[in-house]
Amino acid sequence: MQTQLKELFEHFAHPGRIDWIGIRPVRRGAIREMEAIEVTTDKGIIGDHYSGTSGKRHITLIQAEHLPVIASYIDLEDVTPDLLRRNIMVSGMNLLALKDHKIRIGEAVILQITGACHPCSRMEQNLGPGGYNAVRGHGGLTARVLQNGTIRVGDPVVVL
Repeated sequence: MQTQLKELFEHFAHPGRIDWIGIRPVRRGAIREMEAIEVTTDKGIIGDHYSGTSGKRHITLIQAEHLPVIASYIDLEDVTPDLLRRNIMVSGMNLLALKDHKIRIGEAVILQITGACHPCSRMEQNLGPGGYNAVRGHGGLTARVLQNGTIRVGDPVVVL
């Protein structure tokens, strides 16, 4: 039975897709939407304020399918990825199923998923009262860069 469960953890219906990319050049500053970013194993995202500061949190990912859920919890019509202050929005796969996995984005970039990305107090400011709790459980993941390269909007996300 345990072998079957382990095998189930390895099956994904299809690759995900990068739908949005954003960087934060300055701490607490505005998110800058990007079409592509460069990532390295020693710096993470080049140009992001986290660049070079934390190997476990080079990149943050959020699941596109969770944005309408978050919006419904706080009675908003729409929640955009920049409000959640994550770097990459992925659609088409369950990010929470990536725990303990490596993923390839595009042709070259390889990431190690390092953990949950919990909401910060800015969620109350960005989303209004209850914003913090609306994001809990839907905050996405953090990842470390294992192989340098370029990540572009539209790139596939494949579990390795």
